[in-house]
Amino acid sequence: MKIMSQDIVKLEHFSLQDIEVEQALARVHVRDVDYADIYFESTIAESVSMEEGIVKRAVKSISQGAGVRATAGDKTGFAYSDELSKRDLNIAADNARHIVHSPKGDTRLPVTHRPARTQNLYPLDQPLTDIAVRERVELLNLIDREARRQDPRITKVMASLTTEQKTILVATTEGLRVGDRQPLSRLQVTCIAEDGHHRQVGTFGGGGRVEFAFYHERDRARSYAREAARQAILNLSAIDAPAGIMPVVLAGGWPGILLHEAIGHGLEADFNRRKTSAFSNLVGQRVASDACTIVDDGTLPFRRGSLNIDDEGTPTTRTVLIEKGILRGYITDRLNARLMGLPLTGNGRREDFRSIVLPRMTNTFMLAGTSEPDEIFRSVKKGLYAVSFGGGQVDITNGKFVFSASEAYLIEDGRVTKPVKGATLIGNGPDVLKNVSMVGHDLQLDSGIGTCGKEGQSVPVGVGLPTIRIDAITVGGTAA
Repeated sequence: MKIMSQDIVKLEHFSLQDIEVEQALARVHVRDVDYADIYFESTIAESVSMEEGIVKRAVKSISQGAGVRATAGDKTGFAYSDELSKRDLNIAADNARHIVHSPKGDTRLPVTHRPARTQNLYPLDQPLTDIAVRERVELLNLIDREARRQDPRITKVMASLTTEQKTILVATTEGLRVGDRQPLSRLQVTCIAEDGHHRQVGTFGGGGRVEFAFYHERDRARSYAREAARQAILNLSAIDAPAGIMPVVLAGGWPGILLHEAIGHGLEADFNRRKTSAFSNLVGQRVASDACTIVDDGTLPFRRGSLNIDDEGTPTTRTVLIEKGILRGYITDRLNARLMGLPLTGNGRREDFRSIVLPRMTNTFMLAGTSEPDEIFRSVKKGLYAVSFGGGQVDITNGKFVFSASEAYLIEDGRVTKPVKGATLIGNGPDVLKNVSMVGHDLQLDSGIGTCGKEGQSVPVGVGLPTIRIDAITVGGTAA
């Protein structure tokens, strides 16, 4: 029997009654407070990590609590409690009201139960909490063996499996009562290769809102181990990356993280309401080449960035951000949508009940084009092919970014040749989009590893990209 995710979540799960929640909402929703909600959350998280064939860490944690929010105009008052009792809920409600500077009144609002649009993006046959530690350790042992058998130069293997089963419920002064059960897991493999002169690292992993059997299907766990080992061995023979302005081809899948960082954050509504984004006031204008159509889609089944509902109870959607180079809109949460007069897109997200809601991406990717990948490579006489990225940073105000490539190759006379190390891509998000001249038909989504940070909060996300050609971008390298 499939585990459904929305309509089975009731207040009783949090040992509370409707009347207690109604009273707390009434305490906070008075006079100049125009909206209030309470976000309930209960999470069971488990992690097992292995190094050198030995389990080094096994952790299980359980947390629960509620966050109370009040908004008055553009001001937000927020308080939380990790005790789910009537008394603590009322204290949090009073604190949220006082933070937003609303004096207490006697207003009591009737609560009506209004269902959200039903979608069930991650039905599971078995809850992640039912997976025994023994099964988790067996999986990591399998990965350790598979990675080591790839090459004797693999000297160290580290692997970890993290799972999370989160139950949420949102109650609002508009009468909404909606909940969700959100599974999440990630398997990560890191290999270190040494040849007596050099030492290199390779990393790969995957996951999503999937069940444990996912890692055994299609030989996924073994393939993660093989890929991490391949990257480590490859980098042993890599030459120094060239430096200068040149054409760059980005591979499909994980390189979409460049879009996420350099462009996606700039399309979040809060930055645009405050006019601190490089994309502020540009809706309807050209911000990219006509080869670029970029969407944020939280409705993809089983994906890491997907959600049935966001953390305000709004169903997630597919939002076209840039269409054939024209900026069409931003991703919104409730507060910024109201203040900007924009539609809700289902992108109100928070790390946990202790955190305020922010507009955040879900799964952000460029749609497929019409070019053959081989044709894209043949069009480059001398350039760089970036297959995977490590760290990066971006300045939202001007779109400038720096990304380090963890796997990259030279392109010479239309052919992918030598692997290189030390390559960084340096540029400006809007400028890079305008320099995209070819987009492949081979759209890929990442394997399910993305985590996005914003204002100290981390949430799971997805990215994606087809093979694309950027005509000119600054490459920082070490070769003369």
